[in-house]
Amino acid sequence: MSNVDPRVQRTRRDVVDAATALFKSEGWAAVTHAEVARRAGYSKATVYTHWPTRLDLVRASVGQICGAAEHPRPTGDLRADLVRELLDFADDLSQGHLTRVLGGVLERADNDPVVGEMREQLWAEGTRSMEAILRSHLPAQAVEPCLALLTGGVLVRVALQARPATEEFVEDLVERALATSGL
Repeated sequence: MSNVDPRVQRTRRDVVDAATALFKSEGWAAVTHAEVARRAGYSKATVYTHWPTRLDLVRASVGQICGAAEHPRPTGDLRADLVRELLDFADDLSQGHLTRVLGGVLERADNDPVVGEMREQLWAEGTRSMEAILRSHLPAQAVEPCLALLTGGVLVRVALQARPATEEFVEDLVERALATSGL
């Protein structure tokens, strides 16, 4: 049982929800104390009290994004499970919110160790399920390179080439990546 006042819990939830929605819809630069306070319905002073810096607001948003991440349930069929995971990733990228979040974090990760930790958190949570699928079928030394090939292929296709990652494309990508692992 938490000893935190329910009003404080509600305030924290409302502010983080507002900051996360803003980060996902408009990107890092839009996450300001003033705008988050306006959207959450609280004063800037209240927001500053709990999140003294913009980085604190963004970190709370990344935590919420990672905590809410859902992945398709694995079935045991390596290829089908990988295709479903990658299509889910492609869909998140296509909607734009994940691209904005990743872009903001990647832009700043090399200059700030806290943002570097956020980058690691996004990678770990975003690839957790796919990594588990690969670990259950591939030799340990093949997991990381295969994970990079698969996620990188979808990221390039959707975010950089601005082309859809169709089921046909993803199935081909999976076959090529698994072929490098001898499967």
